[in-house]
Amino acid sequence: MELSFNGDDPYYLQIYRQIREKIIQHHLLLHTKLPSKRQLARDLGVSVHTIQEAYAQLIAEGYIESKERSGYFVAAYDYERLVPKQQQLYSATSEIVEIDIDIDFHSGHVAKDVFPFKTWKKLLSRHIGDASFTMSPWQGEWRLRQEIAAYVQQFRGVSCAPNQVFVCSGTQTQLHMICQFFYEAASVVAIEDPGFIRAKAVFEQQRIPYEAIPVDELGVTVPSKSHQFLYTTPAHQFPLGMILPIQRRIELINWAHQNNAYIIEDDYDGEFRYKGKPIPSLAELDEMKRVIYFGTFSKTLIPSLRMSYFVLPIKLVEPFEQKFALQKSTVSRMEQLTLADFMKEDYWRRHLDKMRTIYRQKQRTILKAIHHYLSPEYEVIGESSGLHIVLKLPADLTEEDAIELAKVIHIRIYPVSNSYVNVKSTNLVLLGYGGLSNEDITRGIQLLAKVWQER
Repeated sequence: MELSFNGDDPYYLQIYRQIREKIIQHHLLLHTKLPSKRQLARDLGVSVHTIQEAYAQLIAEGYIESKERSGYFVAAYDYERLVPKQQQLYSATSEIVEIDIDIDFHSGHVAKDVFPFKTWKKLLSRHIGDASFTMSPWQGEWRLRQEIAAYVQQFRGVSCAPNQVFVCSGTQTQLHMICQFFYEAASVVAIEDPGFIRAKAVFEQQRIPYEAIPVDELGVTVPSKSHQFLYTTPAHQFPLGMILPIQRRIELINWAHQNNAYIIEDDYDGEFRYKGKPIPSLAELDEMKRVIYFGTFSKTLIPSLRMSYFVLPIKLVEPFEQKFALQKSTVSRMEQLTLADFMKEDYWRRHLDKMRTIYRQKQRTILKAIHHYLSPEYEVIGESSGLHIVLKLPADLTEEDAIELAKVIHIRIYPVSNSYVNVKSTNLVLLGYGGLSNEDITRGIQLLAKVWQER
């Protein structure tokens, strides 16, 4: 039996499915004795509580039975009821996947109740008509590219012309394009470890080999080898949250120049910083020579808008446009024009100011709740910016147990281990707070403290 550490499904669910499938396929026969909970937990490297949950689900569905002082055995089961098999399997799976979650600490959720829907609707109505029947240039609407260029120069120090800006439908989509542009048969790219797992997934889908570069207490370390490019999140390292100091940024830029490499700087939530003065972006420090700058509107507006952008060094613009001359736009023209108006007419700046105030208060709320309800054994990491924190757990509470116990009280928190390449388990969990009310943040931490302390 093998478990996937990619975080898609909880361990108990993976164990349940694999045992159930072995029973259905007659690989485990009637009356076969299963390993004890403690033995299977040792074999798989998980908690006894996880095995207990898996066995409990199998008992509830009649696949196995528990005999006092004897253990767990494959039960007599009406296998005809499994026909049609796929339908039954889907139904059984659906029943346990649909967990009623009351409080979700997802790092990608935002404060949807303050989005200016009325203003957005008014601006959108301007562009419903003949213009909505034609597609945008694949590079993006020129008006929007102008606004983005002005914004990144004013607020992030990224000096660029509008023709260096390309509008896309998300970080992964634009990363796919960058990979296709740079692809060489022997190329190897560098990623942070831990890092953004969806970026790693892009390289795996493109079959591009990568090297995981360790992250220390400052952020990503300088690669010791030459790579085609390094993907990094210096403004708010994902998931650990540290802000890369200026000296390390300069060292990375020097590495890029010395190795004829590029740096992809993903500034995914750089707008939200709560301590200290902003450090110049890599793109600003390098004057856009060896840095490709990534930005997104998912955190500042709403994720469902699916709009992002990247800024290329000027010398890459012409070959990039030639490479993708037959590309089609992946972003709605109406939404691009609406966003251009939203930015040009100053709604954007006012919205950002409002969001900064709201998220700063939520950050204070979660820190206050943690300090009030949790013991000093729990350490907060990466709280200075962004919309999530990482919580270091006491030595006797594993990441997996913390997550499973949270589910019992209908709270969802997230693993950090699945962000690593070279580490299989941690005692770290990720708590996003952007999409929760201050009341739910406080209540969620209070309930987590109670269930963890009573374990």
